[in-house]
Amino acid sequence: MMKKLVKISMRTLVALMLVTLVADTVAAQTTDTSADNEQTVEAWGKLGAGIAVGLAAIGAGLSQGNIGAAAVGMLAEDPSRFGHAIIFTALPESIVILGLLPLFM
Repeated sequence: MMKKLVKISMRTLVALMLVTLVADTVAAQTTDTSADNEQTVEAWGKLGAGIAVGLAAIGAGLSQGNIGAAAVGMLAEDPSRFGHAIIFTALPESIVILGLLPLFM
């Protein structure tokens, strides 16, 4: 199940990257070369930031599923460990926050 999800995610990511590259090429049809270079640099920067956020979100989602299952099992055995379960479940979300940093740079 997990391998199938990863394959689907990677195929979707590759398809979106190809669509973005084609759209960037079509939109960058100008005669001024300096403006064209600036647009290309800006487009690659946006593409890089999007890839960073997307891969961070995919990784956090995959890890959070496993951590959540382990946290539920831990709570079933010892309900006094609720604080630990919340902390471990929330840790992967910091990965997405770190993935959002390139958007603001």
